[in-house]
Amino acid sequence: MSQVVDRRYDFVFLFDVQDGNPNGDPDAGNLPRIDPQTMQGFVTDVCIKRKIRNAMAAIAAGKQGFDLFFQTQDAVYEKRILNNLMEQAFDGAGIDKKAFKESKGKEKSTEAEKAKRWLLKNYFDLRAFGAVLSTGDFNCGQVRGPAQITFSRSLDAIVPIESAITRKSVTTIEDAEKQTKKDGFLTGTMGRKNTVPYALYRGHGFINPFLARDTGFSYEDMGLFFQAMQRMFDLDRSAARGLMSLRGLHVFQHSTALGEAPAHALFDEVRTPAIGGAAAPRKFSDYTVTVADSLPAGIVHRELSAADLSTMALPWS
Repeated sequence: MSQVVDRRYDFVFLFDVQDGNPNGDPDAGNLPRIDPQTMQGFVTDVCIKRKIRNAMAAIAAGKQGFDLFFQTQDAVYEKRILNNLMEQAFDGAGIDKKAFKESKGKEKSTEAEKAKRWLLKNYFDLRAFGAVLSTGDFNCGQVRGPAQITFSRSLDAIVPIESAITRKSVTTIEDAEKQTKKDGFLTGTMGRKNTVPYALYRGHGFINPFLARDTGFSYEDMGLFFQAMQRMFDLDRSAARGLMSLRGLHVFQHSTALGEAPAHALFDEVRTPAIGGAAAPRKFSDYTVTVADSLPAGIVHRELSAADLSTMALPWS
């Protein structure tokens, strides 16, 4: 088994969107999420974690210990019911479920811990992100994950575009009978599509070795985690998202668990100035990204390219 992560990692990631909606807001008609004060776009951490999970499902397909606890809504029914998965953990850990329901205090907590350990061993996203596991009769407590990600924010203000679209296909005989020809065209159902012409987003992440020790998050897990980030947009294409691409993944490795510098000081060394003013960026080359030449002692910086996955032998020397 791979060694558990024993030192701190902080990272900056950059991604862009062209003619797509990176993260719709259900409270605003699925418009791209916007900070109303600055008009910068933002993408939630939950959105990015879902993409990492989906990429991991492809990268580690069939690999023992890398199942996903939180599946997509199109997954088979049995894999989407969390309380059933927690019940399966009790079976997998060899715990008498009837006796567990009747137990109390320390005995109940001990058995719940065994079930939680079984879940952590089998589900990658629990080891990485954690979860609340106390939603049913088979309470496994909760897990605080070592891998955390912030909201991502566009470097400049965005101006979403709303485009009219039509659906010409019909689903029922009644719909077909209602459609009429007008000016030689068959009328259809009108709809709207919300897109961002172009935006470059920046987000930040952290790997906490003390929490990694609690969940068993290993260097193998982290290597696959970064590979999933490198591939997450290529394995998540849809008509709504337009062209989304990872443009940078800057990882800072500390030499100790406590670390040699605060995360914000390292993040400041990756400089991504906004264009500002009335500029309308339309491509990644409109921006300049630079990284400081000198870093605090004990810090190793690597920029992981989506085209090069050879740097995954962790930790780096």
